Amino acid sequence: MEGLVVKLPSFPFLSPNISSSSSSSTFRLGFRRFSASISAAVNEGFVSLGQLTRPDFPILHQEVNGSKLVYLDNAATSQKPTAVLKSLQNYYEAYNSNVHRGIHYLSAKATDEYELARKKVAAFINASDSAEIVFTRNATEAINLVAYSWGLSNLKPRDEIILTIAEHHSAIVPWQIVAQKTGAILKFVSLDENEVPDVEKLREMISTSTKLVVVHHVSNVLGSVLPIEDIVIWAHAVGAKVLVDACQSVPHMVVDVQGLDADFLVASSHKMCGPTGIGFLFGKSNLLLTMPPFLGGGEMISDVFLDHSTYAEPPSRFEAGTPAIGEAIGLGAAIDYLSGIGMQKIHDYEMELANYLYEKLCSVPNIRIYGPKPSDDIHRAALCSFNIENIHPTDIATFLDQQHGVAIRSGHHCAQPLHRRLGVNASARASLHFYNTEEDVDNFIQSLNDTVSFFNSFK
Repeated sequence: MEGLVVKLPSFPFLSPNISSSSSSSTFRLGFRRFSASISAAVNEGFVSLGQLTRPDFPILHQEVNGSKLVYLDNAATSQKPTAVLKSLQNYYEAYNSNVHRGIHYLSAKATDEYELARKKVAAFINASDSAEIVFTRNATEAINLVAYSWGLSNLKPRDEIILTIAEHHSAIVPWQIVAQKTGAILKFVSLDENEVPDVEKLREMISTSTKLVVVHHVSNVLGSVLPIEDIVIWAHAVGAKVLVDACQSVPHMVVDVQGLDADFLVASSHKMCGPTGIGFLFGKSNLLLTMPPFLGGGEMISDVFLDHSTYAEPPSRFEAGTPAIGEAIGLGAAIDYLSGIGMQKIHDYEMELANYLYEKLCSVPNIRIYGPKPSDDIHRAALCSFNIENIHPTDIATFLDQQHGVAIRSGHHCAQPLHRRLGVNASARASLHFYNTEEDVDNFIQSLNDTVSFFNSFK
């Protein structure tokens, strides 16, 4: 996949300059040239996508504990390209101001860039209107927004909410709280023989009592991908709504909310090469218009009287107080960067890396990899959660970091119910992004084998 590389071609628009003097038209031209350069280089076999984009990520070019850093914890958070770092610096240096509240130049500029970021998110996931995008602190807050605003207003005793046991805690706990308050019932779908949430059981479970289906698009533990389009069709057939946790899909593949027809979808900036502290909720306009505020305060009001208040239209209704302005602008820059590469190109490359990682991991003695085995019919995301017999996953992760500079994650990955179903308390997880390479995987496997040999030497 990576091929023999003698000399990397030069791509002057790989990290476009976005100084305050840059016009938007020049910036867009830069990204068009950037995208064309990437396509030409990858298609002609000069270099892999990972090798081509690594120079844009300063953090990757360092040593950790005396070894070259190998960052394989992308399902927890992604690294940030120079273009995103510059966008944050540019905001704070050139036009830092509050949004929506001033008529002076800095405020108008900040407002324009903040709202432009909303439009970029909408275009990125193909929402029909930017008013369907609500900025939140993260995907967790976005799910809570739906739970407290839509859930408390629409659910009643014995209404059913269907989830899978593979959901992230942030997609389970809010609905447990809402169920306790409303008398709604949570029903969980388990795994099939391939260690994938059993979609046929899910289909059978949906009934006229079902009011909401909450599902991940891609599992952060199993690497499995659910057929969201089918699930939405089944749910809508009985009048139920669907909320999609897309945190592990939006950064890695083309996601089209109109094509999926999901009612709600959430994602986080920090997993898609953007800043921490901001995420977003997509909600269909007709639903957002009926939902009451989630938080009260400035920005979300129309008029305030001593005895009552009236509220702004969405999305402002759900964005009380000063928002994460710089972070939103940084998210917009991340979307520009990802779009310049092309999400289909990212997905195709990561699928090759995913198979390579899985195959190499299978060579490690006494390993147990969770989730489906990749095949022509089953595609895995570019992550693997695993355990090795008689070695605790935290010991594995610690040794890899301290002795080899390899960063993976250990623990329950905010998925305790799933781990209980798998019969373990924790697992180790290696997760890739488009700036990773086969060399990263090879270094990881070599380091993992050394780790296993070290711990086995004490037996």
